[in-house]
Amino acid sequence: MKNFRSTTGPFLERPFYEDREIETICTEALREVGLLPTRPEAVRIDRFIEKRFGVVPTYEDLPDGVLGLTRFGQKGVREVVVAKALDDDSSTVAERRIRTTLAHEGGHCLLHAHLFALATPTQKLFGDFSEPDKPKVLCRDEVLGNSRVQYAGNWWEFQANRAIGGLLMPSALVTESLGEFMLKGPAGFPHFDHDRIEEAARALAEVFNVNPLVAKIRIKQLFGADTQQQWLL
Repeated sequence: MKNFRSTTGPFLERPFYEDREIETICTEALREVGLLPTRPEAVRIDRFIEKRFGVVPTYEDLPDGVLGLTRFGQKGVREVVVAKALDDDSSTVAERRIRTTLAHEGGHCLLHAHLFALATPTQKLFGDFSEPDKPKVLCRDEVLGNSRVQYAGNWWEFQANRAIGGLLMPSALVTESLGEFMLKGPAGFPHFDHDRIEEAARALAEVFNVNPLVAKIRIKQLFGADTQQQWLL
């Protein structure tokens, strides 16, 4: 990770993570608390939040369009909250969106908690400082995506979204799960059969208990070009 001092905007510094760094951070965080599966299966993301950050995720009535939030203090993570509306919906889609939201918040906890330790009332970073002693980052529906991928252009949300795949679908386990969707190239090296991406996404969705869109994004992250940049505002 590289940290850059900021001279404009409400940021004291802006971290830049290579994709491989986010992958490593997520994998090691899961391993450290004994929650990195040894075979392809759903990660216990709620338990990860509890063990890694010492907080139990809660559910609250949140403003329209807000799926989750994380409250920080100078010592780190204070609360991870998911919209109660998601918890009230008993559908599989909603259950999986809760998992995605928790992974997104987990990404903020892993990658951005140190930024809030630097914050002051006049340098508010990207958080909501309506509660001065518990600043928070709000994660909106348009950031996590509903029926299609949407990206608001904020570097911190891009980074947290990258962590969703790393926490819910560790790369080695995804590769293991995609054996039947891999082809051998002329030199004998395997590569993903992109003609079967929809079928593969549905299969991964069942293995890792995520929605097919999340699985499709993960496949593209690992086996296809992704040109979105962390620095866009």
